[in-house]
Amino acid sequence: MSRATELVSPHDLRRIADLQLLARMVVEGFCAGLHKSPHKGLSVEFKQHRAYVRGDDLRYLDWRIFGKSDRYFIKEYEAETNLRATLMVDASGSMAYGGESAAETGDAVGLSKYDYAIRLAACLTYLLLAQQDAVGLMLFDTTVREYVPPRSTPRHMQVVIDALSAQQPGGETSLAEVFRHISAKLHRRGLLILLSDCFDEVNAFLRAIAQLRHAGHEVIVLQLWHRDELEFPFTRWTRFECLEAAGRNHTVDPATLRAAYIQKLEEYQDTLTRGCRRHAIDLLPIATDRPYAEALAEYLAFRKRRG
Repeated sequence: MSRATELVSPHDLRRIADLQLLARMVVEGFCAGLHKSPHKGLSVEFKQHRAYVRGDDLRYLDWRIFGKSDRYFIKEYEAETNLRATLMVDASGSMAYGGESAAETGDAVGLSKYDYAIRLAACLTYLLLAQQDAVGLMLFDTTVREYVPPRSTPRHMQVVIDALSAQQPGGETSLAEVFRHISAKLHRRGLLILLSDCFDEVNAFLRAIAQLRHAGHEVIVLQLWHRDELEFPFTRWTRFECLEAAGRNHTVDPATLRAAYIQKLEEYQDTLTRGCRRHAIDLLPIATDRPYAEALAEYLAFRKRRG
């Protein structure tokens, strides 16, 4: 069995194969594909005429109009272009939560957040390459661990799968620093898809992601949660260990903390939601006990309906 089918089952691929990830924004590019470009160039789709300006290439003169009106007009075309998408996968230590039961289940239930993220990333890669879009990948914690530049060839699927499979979650998180790093690598506007639990200082995160929006990128945040993080179901004395810094742990009575924890969680999520809405960023919280293909298919259908 190939690594691709180990990460994404044929059943899941069939569920999303008829959906298209359509970017809301007009993006740059040069290849023939599904997405409109603001660049006028040589393509099969005519856009408009405009008056000739000294220096224009004479090859694009419309001689038929010249013959009728004795005036020079240039034919302009609207280029069709591929989407350039970059998947940004959080491989920090907090993404390892929930992984102990993953080997027993083999599906979305019980997967760590990182295992869930790489399955979502594999689904998106397959989908984007199937519609001839270019897909890149960045794996990160406090810094970028690996960067795979966007490509649109069928063989690129295996490159992305290999990169996803080679990493294990660990280390601390610095989303703001990583966003600054990726901004320097992206020379064209495109679609950035973040797969992360977003465990970072929320205002620094929003400031950094706003810079990507100001640069013209469309941004989607697929925020991954383990059900324990949402509901805090612990009832007995429990030792909580930090997954991002070794040796940091606390043994506490969860009953005394639950109300404060839920309040802080709601405040954090409200700040994040309002910040993403303010910067026109799509935020989709996903719990890892939900089948990942179901969550992805529902969201892509929503984007398709919205246009």
